Amino acid sequence: MGTRFKCNEETIAQTKGGKLKGFYYDGIYTFHGIRYAKAKRFQMPAPIKPWEGVKDALSYGYICPILNNPKPTGEVATPHRFWPENENCQYLNIWTPSLDSSAKKPVLVWLHGGGFFSGSSIEQVCYDGANLAEFGDVVVVSVNHRLNVFGYLDMSSFGEKYKNSGNAGMADLVAALMWVRDNISAFGGNPDNVTIFGQSGGGSKVTTLGQIPAADGLFHKTVVMSGVYSSMSQGEQVKGRDLVLAILEQLDLEEKDVDDLATIITTQRLIEAVNAAEKKLAAEGKYIEWGPTPNDWYVGNPVEVGFTDHFKTIPTMIGTVLGEFSMEPPIPHKDQLSAKERRDIVAQKYGEENADEVIRRFKAAYPDKNEVYVRNLDLMFRPGTLKYIERKAKEGTAPVYAYMFTPTFEIDEDKLAWHCSDIPFWFHNTSIIPVCQLDGITEKLENVMSSALVNFARSGNPNAAGLPWWDPCTAEHTNCMIFDKTCEVRVDHEKDLIPYMEKVTPPFVFDPSMFPSDEDEVDEGSAWFY
Repeated sequence: MGTRFKCNEETIAQTKGGKLKGFYYDGIYTFHGIRYAKAKRFQMPAPIKPWEGVKDALSYGYICPILNNPKPTGEVATPHRFWPENENCQYLNIWTPSLDSSAKKPVLVWLHGGGFFSGSSIEQVCYDGANLAEFGDVVVVSVNHRLNVFGYLDMSSFGEKYKNSGNAGMADLVAALMWVRDNISAFGGNPDNVTIFGQSGGGSKVTTLGQIPAADGLFHKTVVMSGVYSSMSQGEQVKGRDLVLAILEQLDLEEKDVDDLATIITTQRLIEAVNAAEKKLAAEGKYIEWGPTPNDWYVGNPVEVGFTDHFKTIPTMIGTVLGEFSMEPPIPHKDQLSAKERRDIVAQKYGEENADEVIRRFKAAYPDKNEVYVRNLDLMFRPGTLKYIERKAKEGTAPVYAYMFTPTFEIDEDKLAWHCSDIPFWFHNTSIIPVCQLDGITEKLENVMSSALVNFARSGNPNAAGLPWWDPCTAEHTNCMIFDKTCEVRVDHEKDLIPYMEKVTPPFVFDPSMFPSDEDEVDEGSAWFY
């Protein structure tokens, strides 16, 4: 066997800023913690200064500070990793099969989940890019950037220097893509073939980048995984000037002291003030929801304002998972229940008057699923995703490919696919996530999903060996690839299901008891995760 590990002059890449040393292991060169930009608090990112000599790229970079301590819950279902935090968090990681600048391999840039307020490029164990890089012969990049108050506090009404503070986190991502454009060839990548892909909040960042003219030309394809969603927040949203004033109040500062937020207040003190403000606002029936601010830099949510002319030309692959954030308790031995028993379970949630029609419509869309799974049907991501697909297929000139991930897993009485459960399959990382070992289908499903992703990144067409032919959607029809034990394309299969379920599903009522507080003893059986 050849050398399996190297960290020497053969693992050095020459970037425009200087030389970086990574390491080589089992066919993949890996570079951790590459600084792609720098920024002062609430300011736009700036390029890094060139350096002399060789910098090590052997340790992950800082992640953005988050507002609340992570909770050790649901780790079997979605294993996490945590890391030191610092506001100076503009770092990226690279996995590549080659350091040949002429290799021109497709580049996939991963944008992590956690909404616009949490998460990191390494938060989930399955975010590691080595296996995908090897399997697909591609370059994989993952990115840290500013989040929550550090990335999305809109202070524009307090002066020109804060003009785009409400989009600082997205500006970091634009800076990262600029770095990729300027340097990725040194890592064997093709700067003219970059795909941005992300899940949950990362998927939302993908759609947001499509609405930022400064990002035009920095990516060429998009993959949106569970990234178009409806807010679960209730009440009046507080943002912009009102939010800044609420934070200042918690710091015993006046409006004239607003610059102190950027220059004097420590990271921890700012976090404490934000959390205190959020608690006070919640008592008044108001809420904070971090995210980008429409202005002359970011044109706004495409579902609301339409797609930019440039983004209409970008091929898209987009989908969700069937269960997403379902909070329904597991039903044991569901396949041994009688038809009446299953109907009674459905009726408990949707009412006697709706039970039969709910079952009929669900079974028409998902004939292979036990009807009790309709209780887990996602209505947070799917309705918006379908609207996004329809609008982009109608307005755009590039193909839109739709999918749905629907397996059940041998945990919690055959749990329906949940939020994040598909990520290890896309990353070809099921071997490191025990819960993904499905009954005889894991390897096949992983191969076809990773192949679809890689083929889409390579050519804009996800069709792959082992899958039936997959046509893009049209303005009239949604052609949806079902990823499960049997993969198949279903046409408009939810057309009669989702609108009806939106009408008959009881409204979600937030119950704080579902989420452990810092004082609570953690229930190891809990499964809440980002």
